[in-house]
Parts: sequence; C-alpha cells; structure tokens
Amino acid sequence: MSIIRIGQSGPLKGEVEVSGSKNAVLPLLAATLLTEEACEITDVPDLKDVDVMCRLLRSFGAVVEEDKGGKSIKVRAKTLTSNEAPCGLVKKMRASVLAMGPLLARTGRAKVSLPGGCAIGKRPIDLHLKGFRALGADIVSMEDEENYGYVEAVTSELKGVEIYLDTRSVGATENIIMAAALSRGVTLIENAAQEPEIVDLANFLNKMGAKIKGAGTDVVKIEGVERLHGANHTVIPDRIEAATFLLAAAVTKGDITVTNMLSDHVKPVIAKLRECGVTVEDGANETRVYASGDRMLTATDIKTLPYPGFPTDVQPQFMAFLATASGSGVIRETVFENRFGHVPELNKMNAGVTLAREGREAIVPGGRILRGAKVRATDLRAGAALILAGLAAEAETEISDVYHIDRGYSNIIEKFSSLGADIKRLPHTAK
Repeated sequence: MSIIRIGQSGPLKGEVEVSGSKNAVLPLLAATLLTEEACEITDVPDLKDVDVMCRLLRSFGAVVEEDKGGKSIKVRAKTLTSNEAPCGLVKKMRASVLAMGPLLARTGRAKVSLPGGCAIGKRPIDLHLKGFRALGADIVSMEDEENYGYVEAVTSELKGVEIYLDTRSVGATENIIMAAALSRGVTLIENAAQEPEIVDLANFLNKMGAKIKGAGTDVVKIEGVERLHGANHTVIPDRIEAATFLLAAAVTKGDITVTNMLSDHVKPVIAKLRECGVTVEDGANETRVYASGDRMLTATDIKTLPYPGFPTDVQPQFMAFLATASGSGVIRETVFENRFGHVPELNKMNAGVTLAREGREAIVPGGRILRGAKVRATDLRAGAALILAGLAAEAETEISDVYHIDRGYSNIIEKFSSLGADIKRLPHTAK
C-alpha cells in the first residue's frame, strides 16, 4: 500500500500529454476475443485495469503480449479454453463483464460473476442481459447481486433483432454490439449510448470486418458477419484525464497545454470553465488552459448527463475547483445515485460542501481556503479530485487508498511533477 503526498504547488505550468483512454481500451481488448487472428492495440495506458483485463483474456486461453515501453498489447485468441471469467478478476473491475458479449458470440456460452469496481452507485447488468436475451440467448442462472452471484448465458445461435435500451448504458451498448457482430441478420440498438469510446470500439470492429453503422448516435445498426479477422488499432485519447488536467490549470491558476487530446470530447467541461472565467484556447491536437494572474474566477452550476452532456466522471474534479472559485455553485448528479463519496473528504480540507435533494445535489459555497488533510480516495475520480484540492491547499495533503487512482490514471505522479506540482508517492508507513 502507498499514499500520495501533495504540497501546495502554486500555478502549474507546462505541457502534458494525455494517455490512451481507459474506458476505450478495455472494450477494445475484450473485442479481440471475437477473432482467432492476432490483434494489436497501441497507445495503451499503463493502468491497473488494463493489467486485470489482460489477465482475464489469458484466463480464456488468449496469448497476450504486453509492451509497456511501446504502449502496445498484442492479443491472439486462436483457441478459447474457457468461457468462464474467474470471480477474483471480475470483482476487481466492472469492465470484466464486457467479456460476455464476445464469449457468447464466439463460443455460445459465457459465465461471469457480477462485477465489482468503484462504489459509486448501483450499476446492474440487466440491460446487458436484456440484449443477450433479445439476440436469442438463455440466461440460465443469476444470483443475488449483493453477494456477487454468477450469471450465465447460453445460445445455439444469435440472431439479429431490434433492441431498445431503457437507459443509455455504455457497457450494455458495447456488449450488445460485440455479440451482434457475429450474429445472423441485422441488429438495431435504439436509445444507444453515444460516448466516443463506443465509436472507437465500432471503428476497431469494422477494421476486423464487422459491419456497424451509427455508432455515436442513438441508433446503432449491426449487420452480423460469419467471422472477424485480426486488426491493428490506436486507442483514442482519454477525455477524462484531459479534463482533469484542464481543471488542474484552473484550480492552481496556472497555464497548462494539454496535448494528445480531442477537445470535441470535452466540450461541456471547456464551456463550463469559460463560464468561470478560465481562458481555453483550442488547437488541432492540443488545448491551452490558463487562469494565471489576478483574474477572478467565478462559480457556475453543473448537471451531469450521459454524453454529450457534462460527464459524471469529471464531477468530483470540478467540485474541487468550484470550492476555490468565487461564489456558490450547485452540482446536480443525475447519472449515479452515490457519486458524492468525495464530499466528506473534501470537507476535511475545508471545502464546506453540503448535500441536498436526498443526496443528489451538492452546494459548493466557493471562495474557500483549502487546507491540507489526511483523506481517502473513495473511488477513482474522487481520488483525482483530492489531488486537485491538494495542489491548491495550504499545508500537506495525504491521500490513501490510491489504488483507485492507479486504476484510471497512467503515470499521474510523473505528469503532475513535470508541471511543477509538489507531489510524491510514499509507502503507507512513511512518517
């Protein structure tokens, strides 16, 4: 176990490169199970979740070669020796459930335990199962989700069908797309999620020989094919990491140029930063954000929504910034019912945030002088928010349970250090 220790860092300045997307690379790796041929994924971030996914692929019989120096992973699932996901791996990472679609399509059977991951609210897999049932699978066993039961799907053949998703689930959209890619006939997913990571998955599958149209819209059409072949693909930049560094410039009143980012993927974040008085300059493949000098940064309100709305994965980081801005801001969380686990931790640092509307709304008073404290990363994005708060806080901040942060941010200490941050990783026993 380790901790992250942060000292007040003043304005951060410099250039930082965004890594490949965590939320894109995991379904891409799962998709390699759909073919017997070799696939190579490049610009892969060095993350704990990627390590877990690689272990999961190996458990099914795939040969996985990791080149962390070259940021690439080669996968060949020529022979699948298992279609059951080990419980220990699935509990570590919710994205493990994305193996179900490929396994079902490739072998006619998939068995996984109900997934773990960050405790940010209920995230059942009922929409995944609804899609598999519609395609012709039987769900033969499912136990109590609270006890991490197993779910098993079996089929003799998947057939194209129209599927309407009750809510826009990213994981369900991805899983159904992968299963339908090898089905017989045409599948239409209506009310599909529209995230860029889904577009990236569809692009990869099309390189493999799939016939997918409409990814990135609310209706996705998949024309099933008999087989898929190997392909090479580069992961899109991580929009949540990019937004985190944009907010790092704002919270420290710094001047940061973020490279390898697609500003179109973080439009709502950029718009809200501009509302607060932060200057954001878009380039072809980079964005400069600066809030230096004596300028007054003022609060605004945000409401999280599925893409293309304001991302729930940036809500905690934006809260840390609002705590330092002038005036009161209101954050309305509509995606997850338990996405304010970071509030008690930020309040240890004098953020003064209060919750309203049965815990779905946070009132951030703003204008606070944050003070360093010993805090805990309650989930991945909460950990990022605490780093931002620690950069702006007086005295030292110590963050524990940093394994959450390591699940989603590649080389986070080195990147912030390169911008002038006083940040270190230390053994938990350090005095």
